[in-house]
Amino acid sequence: VIRESGSLLAKHKVALFAEAQGILEIPTDNFRVGVAASRGSVLLKINSDDEVANLLAQKSSYQNAIAAILPDLRMDHPQSFPAWESYFKAFDIAQPLQAFPEPQNDLEKYFVIARGIYKNFYAIKKLEASLERYSIKAPFRGVLTETLVTNGSLVRPGQKLGEFIGNNVFELSLSVNTALVYSLRKGKEVELRSLNSADKWKGTVVRFNNRIDLKSQTVQVFVEVKGKDLREGMYVEAYMEASSIDNAYEIPQNILLNKKEVYVYDN
Repeated sequence: VIRESGSLLAKHKVALFAEAQGILEIPTDNFRVGVAASRGSVLLKINSDDEVANLLAQKSSYQNAIAAILPDLRMDHPQSFPAWESYFKAFDIAQPLQAFPEPQNDLEKYFVIARGIYKNFYAIKKLEASLERYSIKAPFRGVLTETLVTNGSLVRPGQKLGEFIGNNVFELSLSVNTALVYSLRKGKEVELRSLNSADKWKGTVVRFNNRIDLKSQTVQVFVEVKGKDLREGMYVEAYMEASSIDNAYEIPQNILLNKKEVYVYDN
């Protein structure tokens, strides 16, 4: 049995950085260490009133541009007019911008391009993408392990705001002697034991490092584990079955003579 120990690391971990500048608005002031969040929930939000107003202004100009080309479409491209008319009637300035009707021929395409419709459309899509940077959502179910800002703080692009980890899947890195690592394989079951309690968990070997450590002549083996009461940084012992030897006994090393002999009691 190979016996090694190490500390757990969360398999899913992200550092939170600001991509925009502004005053921080934390929903219900819940950006604190230990606060859990479900996937998709808002962790942080930066005030974006100016950007929203700019986006609405751009959408209004885009809507006016579409209204301006409708009479010409009716006259010059009657086959395309119903699609653009439906697009104009369904236009909602408060909703994400929907794709415009595909041109039915090159003449219609040139007409629409000349009126600046394409240019305005992609400018608005760029603003919508930029606006998403003003809020940070949880990429998975997890918990905050580090928070560096408070509600009302002024944040700048590139500033670290905190750290968020998943709380259900962990990895354990073990250093295994090269003479023993060949007896392990991907998918092999590993028993993990807590040093402070009698708790046990079942893990699985998921990958190996292809490089041997020059100083220790060991190979990194990574074990994935899921279970209750696991936390990042927890120190655990791992027990992995390596190989079996037939017709053999395990004896204390200190009873060996000259490292190769031992007294045997006969009868």
